[in-house]
Amino acid sequence: DTINLKFRRADDYPIDLYYLMDLSYSMKDDLENVKNLGTELMREMAKITSDFKIGFGSFVEKTVMPYVSTTPLRMMNPCLGNHNCTSPFSYKNVLSLTKDGKKFNNLVSQQQISGNLDSPEGGFDAIMQVAVCEKIIGWRNVTRLLVFSTDAGFHFAGDGKLGGIVLPNDGQCHLEGNMYTMSHYYDYPSIAHLVQKLNDHNIQTIFAVTEEFQPVYKELKNLIPKSAVGTLSSNSSNVIKLILDAYNSLSSEVTLEHGKLPDGVSIQYKSFCKNGVTQTGDDGRRCFNISIGDEVNFHISIESQKCLSKDEIIKIKPLGFNEELVINLKFICDCQCSSGGEANSKKCFDGNGTFECGACKCNEGRIGRVCECSKDEVRTEDLDANCRKDNGTDICSNNGDCVCGTCECKKRENPAEVYSGKYCECDNFNCDRSNNNLCGGHGRCECRKCICDANYTGSACDCSLDTTPCLAKNRQICNGRGECKCGSCRCTGSKFQGPTCELCPTCPGVCAEHKDCVQCRAFQSGDKKDTCEKECSNFNMIKVKDRDKLPQPTDQSFPLTHCKERDANDCWFYFTFSVRNDTNEVVVVEQLECPAGPDIIPIVAGVVAGIVMIGLALLLIWKLLMIIHDRREFAKFEKEKLNAKWDTGENPIYKSAVTTVVNPKYEGK
Repeated sequence: DTINLKFRRADDYPIDLYYLMDLSYSMKDDLENVKNLGTELMREMAKITSDFKIGFGSFVEKTVMPYVSTTPLRMMNPCLGNHNCTSPFSYKNVLSLTKDGKKFNNLVSQQQISGNLDSPEGGFDAIMQVAVCEKIIGWRNVTRLLVFSTDAGFHFAGDGKLGGIVLPNDGQCHLEGNMYTMSHYYDYPSIAHLVQKLNDHNIQTIFAVTEEFQPVYKELKNLIPKSAVGTLSSNSSNVIKLILDAYNSLSSEVTLEHGKLPDGVSIQYKSFCKNGVTQTGDDGRRCFNISIGDEVNFHISIESQKCLSKDEIIKIKPLGFNEELVINLKFICDCQCSSGGEANSKKCFDGNGTFECGACKCNEGRIGRVCECSKDEVRTEDLDANCRKDNGTDICSNNGDCVCGTCECKKRENPAEVYSGKYCECDNFNCDRSNNNLCGGHGRCECRKCICDANYTGSACDCSLDTTPCLAKNRQICNGRGECKCGSCRCTGSKFQGPTCELCPTCPGVCAEHKDCVQCRAFQSGDKKDTCEKECSNFNMIKVKDRDKLPQPTDQSFPLTHCKERDANDCWFYFTFSVRNDTNEVVVVEQLECPAGPDIIPIVAGVVAGIVMIGLALLLIWKLLMIIHDRREFAKFEKEKLNAKWDTGENPIYKSAVTTVVNPKYEGK
């Protein structure tokens, strides 16, 4: 049966928002910006809803080693230096949900930073308590948002063993005096456990984390339905914008989920979203970009493969919302046509059964498709012999029941899968597969063999007969160097490679390959001059007068290569190589292009002139240097001459001609 479900995004829908913050020491500057969050967020959320409540909680880490230092001094103040920090704790509900933004500001302003030893924090313990302690937190049956703010990673189930904690988290509320008291007793919750509790309590999570841990929490977001990740600045200054953007993203998406289905019951979704977008399969459960007032439709198809004896219930709800659709399933096991059956009908072997709903319902003691056999008149062994293929031991190939000497094949849960054949030896689902598709998706399965569609062959119809993928650039299949099998080339030689056998890393080019043969046939020279007739008869050669007469690629409907090669005399010759109608064809210019010989006289004259000019230049340079040197010496002489000062006293080498002798006895009398 198919049910039509309509969803419309309501205007002015009430919102509860709980802000859960990491209060380890690295979040010190963030706390300052969160202290005024209450009134500012109230003002912004008033633009979205008139009924808004806000709460606040904080977390650090389990209060056991090695997560925190358990020395008495560090338990009082876990921060180093002169920093004043509060005692470590696991989770504390600071403020239950309230409409009083000022109260939020006052209580948050009184909070103090704490500290721990390791980098990952115990945030999962806090999320679990926020989710399951509905009455203490004050959650209402409205949109529930949990903002998780941190700058670090997280511990999860199993990490508690480091502190000697091995009991799994019980998922129960353990808040006493607004403090989580069992962090030392229960391990961290697992991600799956956390997802279950968040879904059960319709809580949508917003992870406000720093840029460093974005990849980690984006992976976590993929595991938690109806969650979002925002980039938190280093001091949480952008937290209001982050919350508003995340809320708009979450509220514009609707995803349906259902509870556990009864045995044999399956459910399929088909969504009709905005702008005519239709989705099926797993995407049929969701629609995106839903604005306030927009309406989207879902077609929900429910199918049962079994007839259950009691009624069942299926609950379908949009993630993050409290409203749900309850579907009561009532199973009709008897067809309505059975009430109009024809008792003792002649259609059932002379009245041995009741003909109802197009088949015979045999009377007691009769069996068979039309009740043609009596249980008392025939032996089971005789009947079973007719149900064994080739006198084997398996009755109806173990895929059916032998009823009155005829095999009635079993029914499978999937109605598209059918056993068939006289002995139920055939089926349409046990054929070879390719790429996990029955018969490669290119055929049908009949009696365990694939009947392939046109252009496909192979036991699993995985071999394409289309040769288009094998065409090389020259329009030849596999470049003439291989054969096309199942849509891909198998190159015949080890030298050729690639999808179309066009790559040959060790092969010379076409020009180099045919150079010697073209040279010997056109100009009777080259390395193959003596063996030309024997080795160079594999192409037709045409001579033209000049290069303009050579074929051009734009004029040809077949591959063409232009070549320019040089012989031993440094003369160039030009030719083209092509394959026309499976025949190699070479067109060559009959005249060699040789470089002109050098003119000796100008060269000799130039060399002599150059030598003379260089000699004159050297002489001029020498003369110039000598002039400069002489001038410097003369200037130096003139300078010393001006600075000379001559002594005007007696000549030091002058000696007087007069000698004076004094008598020592002379007293001047």
